[in-house]
Amino acid sequence: MGGGQYSTEKEAFDKNLDLTKIKPYGDTMNDGKMQVSFTLPVEDGDKAIEAAKELAEKMGLKDPEVVYHSSLDKGFTFFVIFGKIIHTLDYTKIQVETVEVEVMFKDDINTYIRDKIGRKLVILGASTGTDAHTVGIDAILNMKGFAGHYGLEHYEMIEAFNLGSQVTNEEFVKKAIELKADVLLVSQTVTQKDIHVKNLTLLVDLLEAEGIRDRVILICGGARISNELAKELGYDAGFGPGTHAEIVASFFIREIVNKKLT
Repeated sequence: MGGGQYSTEKEAFDKNLDLTKIKPYGDTMNDGKMQVSFTLPVEDGDKAIEAAKELAEKMGLKDPEVVYHSSLDKGFTFFVIFGKIIHTLDYTKIQVETVEVEVMFKDDINTYIRDKIGRKLVILGASTGTDAHTVGIDAILNMKGFAGHYGLEHYEMIEAFNLGSQVTNEEFVKKAIELKADVLLVSQTVTQKDIHVKNLTLLVDLLEAEGIRDRVILICGGARISNELAKELGYDAGFGPGTHAEIVASFFIREIVNKKLT
């Protein structure tokens, strides 16, 4: 009898992957187990816990369980909830616009610039607006780069200028004109209330007003930046987390040649 029960439980574990009906994976395929966290503007307590569970159920979690809760401040409580999601999605129908680029090594990029463009490229980058974060732009521009990937300052055929953080769009455009920049790199980390969208849009407007938008390759990057969003806002490309200098460079050197900006 024990063996029969074991056999039934074992058969209950679904091992089949159906990409048209995928769910989160926790312990076994298709179990739908997931963790969510959020803050509610209410006092910590039994009533708050029940409210969090009911919200989780409305989100599509079956048998939600509050595994952690903590008062953040008077009238605010943070929750971590485990549960099983009831929804599935068809992975085969998902379409994402990504930057299609054949990545070159540093030496190949230098050779390409030397042979196809014939001069050093001027690259200007900054975290613009009120954004005070420089990790992203430093990883792309600074000499040492990040995780073993040299930044653009290390490239023989590139003159890279990193203006740092909290650079106004007006300052950025002024410097781009002064340096006769070929490529503008903008990093955006702060995204509350879509401030990054407003800031990125303003930069495009200023470049167009100065009549230089079509003379530069304009690229943005950041934690919530996608190529689709970037193109929608008027940029040539957008790169998300995990992007290294050679990826960005492999894109903009070809764009300069393709657009005949040499």
